Amino acid sequence: MEEEVLKRTGFADVHERLGAKMVPFAGWWMPVRYGSIKEEHRAVRERVGVFDVSHMGEFVFDGPRALEAVQRVTTNDASALEVDQAQYSTMTNPDGGIVDDCVVYRLGPERYMMVVNAANVARDLSHVNDHLPRDGVSLEDRSDAISLLAVQGPRAEETLAPIVDVELGEIPFYWKRDGRVAGVEAVISRTGYTGEDGFELYFDRDASVEVWEAITAAGASTGLQPAGLGARDTLRLEMKYALYGHDIDESTNPYEAGLGWIVKLEKEGGFVGQEALARVKAEGPSRKLVGFRTTERGIPRPGYRVMVGGEAVSEVRSGTTSPSLGYGIGTCYLPVDHTRPGTSLGVEIRGSEVDAEVAKTPFYTEGSLKR
Repeated sequence: MEEEVLKRTGFADVHERLGAKMVPFAGWWMPVRYGSIKEEHRAVRERVGVFDVSHMGEFVFDGPRALEAVQRVTTNDASALEVDQAQYSTMTNPDGGIVDDCVVYRLGPERYMMVVNAANVARDLSHVNDHLPRDGVSLEDRSDAISLLAVQGPRAEETLAPIVDVELGEIPFYWKRDGRVAGVEAVISRTGYTGEDGFELYFDRDASVEVWEAITAAGASTGLQPAGLGARDTLRLEMKYALYGHDIDESTNPYEAGLGWIVKLEKEGGFVGQEALARVKAEGPSRKLVGFRTTERGIPRPGYRVMVGGEAVSEVRSGTTSPSLGYGIGTCYLPVDHTRPGTSLGVEIRGSEVDAEVAKTPFYTEGSLKR
């Protein structure tokens, strides 16, 4: 059996030099933590952290039919985007199952970028190509050429301001500006996956180390902490942000996943999965993705059985101990009549049923993100 050859981001040497614990992730060699996940999590909640998320995929659509191409494969309505605006969306299969979740940017009048999950790049590219118009649009996979850093936390703007040439305070949530970071051309967007204020920086891979060093130097006075995939996961789960392969996948649809707000059934031209999702909306989903918390000690891990009245009805999709709240939190799909906050559940942990209850989400509500 051949050993898997892992891709390295433009920052891999830096991570190793910093002593990060590196792990294989979606075909990449990635830092899961540099020291303590809890400390990195706390740094993002209280100050600012920087994440290497260069493993994400970027597809660029260009041409007079670029919008048509994006509309065909996404559930949200990209025609509503102004130049420099972004939107969260999903791609679905003909049965309405989620192929991936993504962020769509309108880069120019006839130019769009779709940012997809690392594990799905090849499959997503094939899916998009299968539904691409025959002419009037070019599709370029820029995934391996782009480096991507996420600078997140209440001091993110303060950290980046001295080294960028755009006014960060004028970038609204889910918008971007073209500018320079430490003299390097970049797309600077204000989105995030943590519940804190922050920015994503897209730039040429060849400038990776240069930009990293500039950001860490600027962050010396703001308490910036490099953060790995471990903290990224705990931060996003506290917000109940979906993780593909756990909370959502092709066996789930946007309505049951709580993402019906990004399904625009009425948009012109239709999209893959539209008819199936129209039926789901009309009939109502039979289950819904909920957040839950444990009410006694125990860490709910993905795959653990979820019990109602002593009967297994589901399994944990995402789960951890919340560093901010100090108790176990997780997500699972439940029949709609068991989704009210406060509903009693059990999670089978190491052979014992630990008491839990459906919780209001997001679990963490004190973040610096201002929408």
